[in-house]
This record gives sequence, structure tokens and C-alpha cells, in this order.
Amino acid sequence: MTDLQAFDRRMLEALICPRSQTTLEYDPERQELVSKAAGLAYPIRNGIPVMLMDEARSLE
Repeated sequence: MTDLQAFDRRMLEALICPRSQTTLEYDPERQELVSKAAGLAYPIRNGIPVMLMDEARSLE
């Protein structure tokens, strides 16, 4: 089971980026939720999205 399968897809639609307040895109290869507006990618660990800016990876 992939991380996203363990994580409810409906939740993805409800989550927004804490910095930009915009929707997120799922990157299955990196197991991340990406905010293009903020230039950040939030990790998914054990099926749980980690929506902390301190844990986000910069896309730059």
C-alpha cells in the first residue's frame, strides 16, 4: 500500500498550504504534497501529511 492509499484522497481536497492558503498537488514519486504558489513540498509519512512549514522542502 502506498502512502496516498493509506491516506484518504478526500482529505487531499480539503488540505491547503499553510503559507499560501492554496490547494496542493500530490507528487506520487516523492510522496509529497506540493504547493506551487508557496514553492514548498510537504512530506507524507506513514500515510499522514506533515503540514508544517519547518518540515517542508523548498522547490527552488
